[in-house]
Amino acid sequence: MTPKTLTCHVESVEDLTADVFRVHLAGRREAIAHSPGQYLELKLDEETWVPFSIANAHVDDGIIELHVQHWPERSNSARLREILVQAAQLTVRLPNGGCVLDTHSRRPLTLIAAGTGFAQMKAIVEAALANEHPGPIRLWWAVKNPRDLYLESLALQWVAEHTHVEMHTVSEESDPGLSTPPGVTRHVGRIDAVLAEALSDVSGEDVYLSGSPGMVYACIDTLAPLGLDPERVFSDVFAYAPRVPLIPLPDDPESAPLAPGERRAEDDA
Repeated sequence: MTPKTLTCHVESVEDLTADVFRVHLAGRREAIAHSPGQYLELKLDEETWVPFSIANAHVDDGIIELHVQHWPERSNSARLREILVQAAQLTVRLPNGGCVLDTHSRRPLTLIAAGTGFAQMKAIVEAALANEHPGPIRLWWAVKNPRDLYLESLALQWVAEHTHVEMHTVSEESDPGLSTPPGVTRHVGRIDAVLAEALSDVSGEDVYLSGSPGMVYACIDTLAPLGLDPERVFSDVFAYAPRVPLIPLPDDPESAPLAPGERRAEDDA
């Protein structure tokens, strides 16, 4: 679908935590059609467009859901919060992004998100369930503190209602008082280190990642020796911060992948 610019009405702005709020926008149903996993760009001014993952699968109801991280110390964040609360209408551009659910695939799904990257995975899970994906569907959600799991109740509902859905929370800080419902596994640490310890084989799986380039590529490097298929791993990071090669080549230190912008010594020779 070719991206188009349109005006949406602000239906609601809801605080989910002190740092994350949910926004519902309404527009013409046919105009806001999108694939699960895509994102939109929201116009702040003539020069500034801010990308946000669309947090709901398209169901032809004219509604778009966004999850917005609020950083009071960042001028754009404070300005965006003010615009969303006060404006009745917003200009958006959509759909964008190629990290979308392959609805024809019946391979197991491993979904890895950091922070509000959960928004993209929420749309993918909703679409997979609506498409009667046989699973397993394994969601890994990485946060700094367990209180940052801003929509954990929804993920717990998926787990309770669908036996083929698993949830793994990964927090850098522990909370001994946090309950662990059936179908949920709690981990403490960095997401790449936790994946290395918890997983042994991802061959035959479709893997989707949403987070910073550093987080995504750290997870890629962890999963590569476990059978990760480069044709079946998806992330928007691959488009805006590409790395060559995507998957590290074994037993060849000279072919070790570079971080975006990194250079080898011979490049300057």
